[in-house]
Amino acid sequence: MNVPELEREIGIEVYATQGPGIGGTLRQFPEDFRVEEILANGSKALIQPPDGPRLAGRGRYLICILVKRNIDTFLAIRAVAKRLGISQERIQIAGIKDARALTAQHISIGRMLPEQLAEFEPNSVWLYPSAFSNEKVSAGLIYGNNFHITIRAIRHTPSKTADLVTSAYNELLQLSGCPNFFGHQRFGTVRPITHVVGKHILRGQWEEAAMTFLAKPSPYEYPQSRKARELLWNNQDYSDALRNYPLKLVYERQMLKHLARQPRDFKCAFNRLPKKLLQLFIQAYQSYLFNRFLSQRIKNGLPLKRARLGEYQLKVNGDYWLALPLIGFRQPQSSGEQGEIESQIVQSEDVTPNDFKIPDKRGLSSFGGLRAALTPVLDFMTESSGIGKTNLDGRAVALAFTLLKGSYATIILREFMKPRDPIEAGF
Repeated sequence: MNVPELEREIGIEVYATQGPGIGGTLRQFPEDFRVEEILANGSKALIQPPDGPRLAGRGRYLICILVKRNIDTFLAIRAVAKRLGISQERIQIAGIKDARALTAQHISIGRMLPEQLAEFEPNSVWLYPSAFSNEKVSAGLIYGNNFHITIRAIRHTPSKTADLVTSAYNELLQLSGCPNFFGHQRFGTVRPITHVVGKHILRGQWEEAAMTFLAKPSPYEYPQSRKARELLWNNQDYSDALRNYPLKLVYERQMLKHLARQPRDFKCAFNRLPKKLLQLFIQAYQSYLFNRFLSQRIKNGLPLKRARLGEYQLKVNGDYWLALPLIGFRQPQSSGEQGEIESQIVQSEDVTPNDFKIPDKRGLSSFGGLRAALTPVLDFMTESSGIGKTNLDGRAVALAFTLLKGSYATIILREFMKPRDPIEAGF
């Protein structure tokens, strides 16, 4: 089955399941895509706060549940810091959640009392206190995420939809999971350029990196944003762009303010962005390479769960599963046939592991690492929702499942939906 060109651009070139998809559309409403983070200690970030919460533990960090609706994680943290009157550096997150969704996650805030959150009124972002701890929130504390997702505008009958969902899930069970591709959000679904920016940064091409981030237009974004980018792409007038760029393009405008004063200082313009966003550019390029490694392995018919001689493995849910490298300056490639796949792709990209060692004080260098080739799909359930009460004609189905940290719900959903156009389908 053909994979959409938009997915090929981010290195996803295959499906794991063979049957036709149910089609449909995601995110008709933010509440159709609900995500609740789970920590390794069993703590679950609930979208709806429990009645009469009692703060457990002691420590210098206040652990809070950040609930956000239809907003980017970095912008949500920025809003929290502004409304609390504190620096963003005092807020730590464990992971980045979907923007077009209703999500709940743990954050830690240093030197903060629960009473100081009393005036934090719900809007698109809201907080409630959960516990005290001497340990700030970090990615190492996450177990995974629980998803409740409604797919609308399905053209099949309920019984046909149920059969197709069951068939796809059984295929994933036979594989022991789903290929652990990095999902669409990692790269920017509407404008998948994050990994391209990362590649330019690795090569020290700061002007190309800046122009790609600021000005490379996409036919899928809002017309006002697209027109502003097209104009900048053609004239490179940063002062004019600052007047034209919509206010919602917060990060672009921060860079443009610097470039309006110093038009050739592209490297320092990136200093205006949050450190985690800068690191995300590099990580996105690693993710792109990983996706290509995994796609080619599947095309070559190699096993996805068990490592062969010369291949890496990781412990997943108490068992050892095949792992592929996230290229970095301390992460060697695999050996054997998988190593040949990786070498050919890296050479075609004209990069080397040493390129990930960036002489910079912003922590952009990456050691590299390993990522499991498969991700288990846990606690899977399906529920028919009948005719969707929306402006989209058709039926709806609700899926619920849990994924381990770092795995993407959209990668599971694409196996069930087989979208012809991921953007139109709400990915």
